[in-house]
Amino acid sequence: MIRAFGWGEVLFIVWALRWTLALSAIAFIGGGICGLAVALARTSTSRALRLVTTGFIRLFQGTPLLMQLFLVYFGMSIFGLGIDPWAAAAVALSLHAAAFLAEIWRGCIEAIPPGQNEAATALGLTWGSRMRYVILPQAMKIAVAPTVGFLVQLVKGTSLAAIIGFTELTRSGQIISNATFQPFLVFSLVAGLYFVICWPLSFLASRLERRLARATAR
Repeated sequence: MIRAFGWGEVLFIVWALRWTLALSAIAFIGGGICGLAVALARTSTSRALRLVTTGFIRLFQGTPLLMQLFLVYFGMSIFGLGIDPWAAAAVALSLHAAAFLAEIWRGCIEAIPPGQNEAATALGLTWGSRMRYVILPQAMKIAVAPTVGFLVQLVKGTSLAAIIGFTELTRSGQIISNATFQPFLVFSLVAGLYFVICWPLSFLASRLERRLARATAR
């Protein structure tokens, strides 16, 4: 039986937006924590740490996010560890975000003039103290714009979680489309909701980038 596309269907899709936002937040926070650790390891003096973290970044940047979702979701069952779509999506997206944020933040750390690090070393500061009090505070200012820009990509990337059965915004659109046979109306609404989330973030990222460029020019 074909259902009419009405307010009930619209509310179902809009209500699913909370899962897209929740998944984006979890992936960004989890990826940020892991990404910072990876970025610090990538810029450390330990060759072993640099090699391991470089391999991690190349693995997740060199494979599609869809494959990463499949490997986490289906790979766990091979080892007898059942995992639901919500947990699988959160783990896969967090690892994906960690790899990209680590590389963004590594570039920001290395953008700080070497003289800053040398001066801190001359004052007798340890590596940890140099990072905490000298390097990271300056790198954070540079990192804000590209980090917000990546968050936009991460929000859109959550749509792939529909493939493993997680009912977020895109999956809810598929369900309603199959029930109403109104794909144009349904996915126009879905696209509009993604735009409402992502456009302000994109605008914020561009403003922060311009502000940083003006500050650097001075």
